[in-house]
Amino acid sequence: MADPLLIYGATGYTARLIIDEVRRLGVTPILAGRNGPALAALGAELGLPWRVARLDDATRLDAILQDVDVVVHAAGPFGDTAAPMLAACLRNRANYLDIAGELPAFAASSARDAEARARAIMVMPGVGFDVVPSDCLAAYVANRCPGADDLAIGIRGLAQATRGSARTLASYAGTPPVVRRDGELRSVPWQEREFDFGRGPERSVCISWGDVVSAFHTTAIRNISVYFDIFPGRELSLAASHLMGSILQLPVWQTWLRTMSELVMDAPTGNETELAVVAEATDRRGRRAAARLRTPDAYRFTARTAAEIARRVLGGDFEVGWQTPARVYGPDFVLGFPGVEREDL
Repeated sequence: MADPLLIYGATGYTARLIIDEVRRLGVTPILAGRNGPALAALGAELGLPWRVARLDDATRLDAILQDVDVVVHAAGPFGDTAAPMLAACLRNRANYLDIAGELPAFAASSARDAEARARAIMVMPGVGFDVVPSDCLAAYVANRCPGADDLAIGIRGLAQATRGSARTLASYAGTPPVVRRDGELRSVPWQEREFDFGRGPERSVCISWGDVVSAFHTTAIRNISVYFDIFPGRELSLAASHLMGSILQLPVWQTWLRTMSELVMDAPTGNETELAVVAEATDRRGRRAAARLRTPDAYRFTARTAAEIARRVLGGDFEVGWQTPARVYGPDFVLGFPGVEREDL
């Protein structure tokens, strides 16, 4: 018999990893998505129940969520897909989890905090690599620097992308980075800084990422920016985005970029890459706390953290409203997974 956990986007690469992890934890998930034949094949292969619903079909979404307590939404790009699934979860009193990293998805879901509280459910985006390690590290350095006014987060190692990740990156092309300044979200010009990810100082570029929403709610720090490391391929794409600017947001260019993203393999290739996150909190008097976190590759790590959070929510370990991983489960939550190491800088 299936547990009241539904995984939407079940035929995707990361979702398949999440399915394996939740089953390892003793949970039997319900598979869901929009592609009936693909779900039928996967359900038969794994011996799991499956349900079909398009995200633009509210009636059908309500039908597949009738007996569900927790949804893990794994079908990106989340800037497009999170809102209809979250709305369905609110209507049906199902706790909502997703593996988003996109800032717009975080901002939109956080605006529904009051509705989530009224429906007595938890809404927690970013239960994977985005944003579990960075959120836990942000909470850790904030605790070590009481009264911090500035938080900078650097991320290294996200060089490989699945098809879903490529779609997400395409939606950002040509947009200026967004940071938090004096508590508000603001667009800023292209900017760089260096982080020591463990091999000495490395150039990193400011990007729009979900942490400028999640870390604000976790730490209450009013100035937050997020950076990705620069390697040749990323530098070229960032330079093109910077030079062409808003032209890349025109429908014709977005259509082309999304078409190109469909050519990306639906699984990362090559060796798994260790990831590193650095967080630095600073107060107005110049006092500083910094730490570095290393994790296994993003996709398998995402599967482990998403599965564990889903298991906890199924067991009643959650808080109602819009929440962040470190606020509910603490800064040391991330240390409970294999291959994770944290060190003070």
